This record gives sequence, C-alpha cells and structure tokens, in this order.
Amino acid sequence: MRLDKYLKVSRIIKRRTVASEACEQGKVTVNGRVAKPAANVKEGDILEITFGERTMRVEVVTIAEHVLKGDAQGMYKVL
Repeated sequence: MRLDKYLKVSRIIKRRTVASEACEQGKVTVNGRVAKPAANVKEGDILEITFGERTMRVEVVTIAEHVLKGDAQGMYKVL
C-alpha cells in the first residue's frame, strides 16, 4: 500500500493530501529513510513521522484498504 494512503487509512494523518505533503517535505521516514508518498509500506516497517517539535514512531502491524474508525489504531503499534 502507498505510504500516503496508509497514513490516511490508519488515521495517523487525517487527510491524504496532508499525508502526501508531509512525505514530500521529508517529515516521514520508513525504516530510517526519507520516503516519498508513493513508497510501499508493508507489515513490520517502522515509520517515523515528525509533527512540528514532536516525533511519532510506529510499527506497521496490519494493512487494510478500509477500516472502521474504532479499528484504525489496530493497524499500528506506537513505539
């Protein structure tokens, strides 16, 4: 699954366009490498997202095309 879509579906970032912009600005890394919005995300990958001064590290647990709001946090594990 594309990185920008994963960030939106998992509700880490609310909109896909915002997720895409964050990737293009170098604020998202996958396994320690700066990633573009079209980068492939698979289970077990470590994502690091920078929101201003705060950084969030998560591990991808599952990948799904559509997820209910209550189940979205089950797609990742905060490290």
